[in-house]
Amino acid sequence: MKSSGAHSRRRWTGHHWALSRAVPVVALVLTASLAFVIAASSSRGTGPLTPHGTSARAIDHPGATLSAARLAQTPIAWLGGATTAKTGESVNVYVSSALPPELGTPQTWADFLSGLLHGPELAALTAYISTLDEVQELCGDGALGCYWGDRMVSMGETMYGVTAEEVVRHEYGHHIALHRVNSPWLAIDWGPKNWASTEDVCRRAEEQTAYPGDEGDHYSLNPGEAWAETYRLLDERNASATGSGWQIIDSSLYPDDAALEAAENDVLQPWTIGRKTVFRRTFPARGKRVWLIPLNTQLDGLLEITMTLPRNGLHEFELLADDRATVLQKGLWASTTTKRITTTICGQRSLFLRVTQKGAFGRVTVTAATP
Repeated sequence: MKSSGAHSRRRWTGHHWALSRAVPVVALVLTASLAFVIAASSSRGTGPLTPHGTSARAIDHPGATLSAARLAQTPIAWLGGATTAKTGESVNVYVSSALPPELGTPQTWADFLSGLLHGPELAALTAYISTLDEVQELCGDGALGCYWGDRMVSMGETMYGVTAEEVVRHEYGHHIALHRVNSPWLAIDWGPKNWASTEDVCRRAEEQTAYPGDEGDHYSLNPGEAWAETYRLLDERNASATGSGWQIIDSSLYPDDAALEAAENDVLQPWTIGRKTVFRRTFPARGKRVWLIPLNTQLDGLLEITMTLPRNGLHEFELLADDRATVLQKGLWASTTTKRITTTICGQRSLFLRVTQKGAFGRVTVTAATP
């Protein structure tokens, strides 16, 4: 669970990402008073992922902090390091010497992490598994685990009905999001591209029924947290494991089959860059003066369209809703032979471009860059 709010969030620029990313601390927390207990029952879930009713897990601690310096200064005695998992992958994992071996060793946790549904981001992770008391020393009071900038801390024992495996799966979901692109938004706050589009995060954010990055009052409607829980459920289903259900996130964000499929695509076949489609047409002196171009817009994100006109062309250029009549935006002149439309796809899954010939005849080229 993420726990540094928008006003206290640190800024960090990853050297291998194009965008400057906010890298929040992520912590899963249990409050002793249960003042923030979230009761969640799904209105969409079916099959083996039916959520339970009430929960003893609650909003995570907004003051959690984790850094390389804090880890280096802790008196915890760590065992492990780079460990070869049974898959042959090297996993950087440390286990506190305070945990009895029967609760896990660097080898068993390396095997567990490599067995999660994952991509190449696993190689960037350093995982720390410790006692609950040690987790709270590193992550803050009440924390069951936390994540920050390729580092994960998790309890290695079952507490309050929550297993260590659940916490690790959830925090690994945040690790995946950190290594995914969802421009123009941050995937760690909004969720990765395919899942966020399927769950209509952009539209919901506009309507204020979802609050990306909100670790406070609207925590249960934070899509970054919903993504991490969706990933946990997805991996539990793939592993035929039983978790504690859907308990800390609003039921409106409980994943249906389409959301789970989108989440799996985000893990195994992540979105990296949009696609460009080029359309060409020549308007003759006699013939139709209107050209209607359908656009398939299945993913939310930036839409950039350029129309190149013949010299002395004065063509109108409009973006239409799926009813083919409502004008969403008109093209603006970018040069004497170019018009452009730039907007954000936000829940619209079918759009149209309308070109109306005016002025000179000749070839028109339309280039649409969609997510």
